[in-house]
Amino acid sequence: MALIKSISGIRGTIGGEPGDALTPIDIVKFTSAYSKLIKRRYPNKTNYKVVLGRDARISGEMVEKLVEGTLISCGFDVVSAGLATTPTVEMAVVFENADGGIILTASHNPKQWNALKLLDNNGEFLDADSGFELLDIIEKNEFDYVDVDSIGKVYNNNYIDRHIQSVISYPLVDAQKIYSQGYKVVVDSVNSVGSISIVPLLESLGINVISINSEPNGDFAHNPEPLPENLTELSRIVKLENADMGIAVDPDVDRLAFIDENGEPFGEEYTLVAVADYILQRRPGSTVSNLSSSRALKDITEKYGQKYYSSAVGEVNVVKVMKDVNAVIGGEGNGGIIVPDLHYGRDALIGVALMLSHLADKKISLSELKKLYPKYEISKNKIELSKDTNVDALLVKIKEIYANYKITDIDGVKIDFEKEKMWVHLRKSNTEPIIRIYAEAPDFNSADNLAKQIITDLTK
Repeated sequence: MALIKSISGIRGTIGGEPGDALTPIDIVKFTSAYSKLIKRRYPNKTNYKVVLGRDARISGEMVEKLVEGTLISCGFDVVSAGLATTPTVEMAVVFENADGGIILTASHNPKQWNALKLLDNNGEFLDADSGFELLDIIEKNEFDYVDVDSIGKVYNNNYIDRHIQSVISYPLVDAQKIYSQGYKVVVDSVNSVGSISIVPLLESLGINVISINSEPNGDFAHNPEPLPENLTELSRIVKLENADMGIAVDPDVDRLAFIDENGEPFGEEYTLVAVADYILQRRPGSTVSNLSSSRALKDITEKYGQKYYSSAVGEVNVVKVMKDVNAVIGGEGNGGIIVPDLHYGRDALIGVALMLSHLADKKISLSELKKLYPKYEISKNKIELSKDTNVDALLVKIKEIYANYKITDIDGVKIDFEKEKMWVHLRKSNTEPIIRIYAEAPDFNSADNLAKQIITDLTK
């Protein structure tokens, strides 16, 4: 059993002892603390409202009822979005002019996990200050509940159609050109809310959709993280059906991956690169991704004479830098696309529509599109440490060894080898005694050898 509390929410496995897993007691306490935080933010309000949505995982309905009951007992009205994607709930907070939002999803984690992801009144994840204050409220048990005459109410609304229409009407989405191509697409919704969002979006664009794992029952047909090793069925059916591409999303539809017409992975790192290429041709401006994302985005950005910026890992960090530099596109190398003038959140729906617009404009296949971009490969590793290891001291030593190279230390240590077009990023885990080591180079062997060299340095 596992329970992870952080500034961005609470995540854990269902069942077990309170404090050691995601139990009803932990869910109620965390929701109560969130309610208290909002009341502190807006002390003069008399009516509070929160949007609540969930992915299709098996525990979702149970967790939803607990969160819903807790919110109304704290005096909040709840706008229930029911089954909804993470970006749909984020947009619904703005649609409703709500005080916040809660998304019940453990994202790409297996079905035994669930989580509460918490939003502010802009439909964005809580910042660090709010997150730490929330944890302090939980630690001190500073909860309060209203009397019977002040109990909140529950309203039901479905926002997916509105989300889809917002995507189709986005200025850079060329729905007519997409429609004219007559694409055939296989969609793997991993038995979650992709089937009620990505599929109807594609059908609205006139696409012939073949849907697999499309029952939103939370019984994930495979590991739900949209990585190549988990998408073998999708690859097989793309080839079998002679489809133009395959599309895969995670359970809450904020990550996006493509399979080309040959059944080969396009590469989730290149989802952001391709969409950025399309946008930068039409809307010059800065781009942002996290330190562990491919340098291909930097190359593409500079090709158009624009400025690339990096951020610490995590969506909230990417969004902060995007706002600081007024970026036109940003995201993370895990297939997360953030289009700021739609909303500041990773959104697979807008990612799909922009990628299809890009392909339809160029009139080329996914495999041909991939050849247009710089080729990089990433090696992902980790080194396990004893619990008493001083990780910060180790990272300082690494900085000393590689002091002659460009070093970024806003989130662990990233070393750039500009001449060789390589980098390595070391980050300590917040939840276990390990250091994650990601390395990128023009070929996998070079990336893997760089990672192994760093592991050797750490071992010494």
